[in-house]
Amino acid sequence: MKKRQLGKSDLYVSELGLGCMSLSTNPKHAQAVIEAALEEGVNYFDTADLYDYGKNEQIVGQVLKPIRDKVIIATKAGNRWNENKDGWSWDPSKKHIKEAVKQSLTRLGTDYIDLYQLHGGTKEDPIDETIEAFEELKDEGFIRYYGLSSIRPNVIREYMKKSNMVSVMMQYSLLDRRPEEELLPLLLENSISVVTRGPLAKGLLSNKMLEMASEKGYLDYSFEELNHILPLLKEKLTDSRTMTEIALQYNLAHPAISSVIAGASKVEQMKENAKAVQTNPLSEEELSIIQSITKMNQYEEHR
Repeated sequence: MKKRQLGKSDLYVSELGLGCMSLSTNPKHAQAVIEAALEEGVNYFDTADLYDYGKNEQIVGQVLKPIRDKVIIATKAGNRWNENKDGWSWDPSKKHIKEAVKQSLTRLGTDYIDLYQLHGGTKEDPIDETIEAFEELKDEGFIRYYGLSSIRPNVIREYMKKSNMVSVMMQYSLLDRRPEEELLPLLLENSISVVTRGPLAKGLLSNKMLEMASEKGYLDYSFEELNHILPLLKEKLTDSRTMTEIALQYNLAHPAISSVIAGASKVEQMKENAKAVQTNPLSEEELSIIQSITKMNQYEEHR
């Protein structure tokens, strides 16, 4: 599997990363999916301290421990579970981040994290203090690089101006093209890589398509629009490609993007995603068809 450089770092991540949030809490099931990813050439594994109250980090760390130096582990911090573990609060303080990283390191069973990401962010955050925490963790050797997981343009711009982040994780798909005009060119210009999540738009862009559609629609697409657009995309583009292939290749077509993070709860899903990223890139004609059928969405609520 091809690899791409992550920002200005010396990390080269596989074009497909495994989003570990959807892994089973059953260690054997999770291990099978992770091992399938490794067999396909995936070297980039994304987790967070929030997932399964930390159990996700434990499982990921345990499976990857024998090959720790050959993989890139990304995790996140900033959300704090309450005592009852039925909700969490946002805490981007330096104190919390420096405590959270030690807990993540323990669960992962490693002495360093390749990419440590702030799991969200708002304009009201003490951004200078948060950046200071990440810079100190770098100097102390606990993390190699840091990034941001956010879809808020105003927050991303602040971190871009003030920090040495190497990446931004954001939701992006051919049904969610919000980053295209406002964020992707800006980040590319500043040599900050984008890693994308949600490339299959909650399954709407998988081979199940309309089976996954909700009556509420998706973002600014109504249920009726999805009923029109999805079959049309399939009709125009899937003679020799699967919908999964079209969806993942659409993300990889943009030069700002280093890796597509896709979740997989089964080995078969993992293999299907890996096959999709290893096929031919979309042609200019295919990209043009996609962009003529889908909307150029804009960020409205999340600024």
